[in-house]
Amino acid sequence: MAKVTISLDSDLAIEVMLRSGTRSPQDAVELIVLDYLATSRRTEALTGDAADQHRLADRQPGPEEG
Repeated sequence: MAKVTISLDSDLAIEVMLRSGTRSPQDAVELIVLDYLATSRRTEALTGDAADQHRLADRQPGPEEG
């Protein structure tokens, strides 16, 4: 697997490490990226993705809830 090197503000890395309980910036960033991808996949599973927009084109807006 190819590796990517990034530059990250040390304060951000430390805060993420503290909040996530990880011991290294590498682990903290990997954890955040994995969480982001999992959240994105769950959202797409519930709402569909950009390819599903045709389903909404003919849909009439319903009464506003709230």
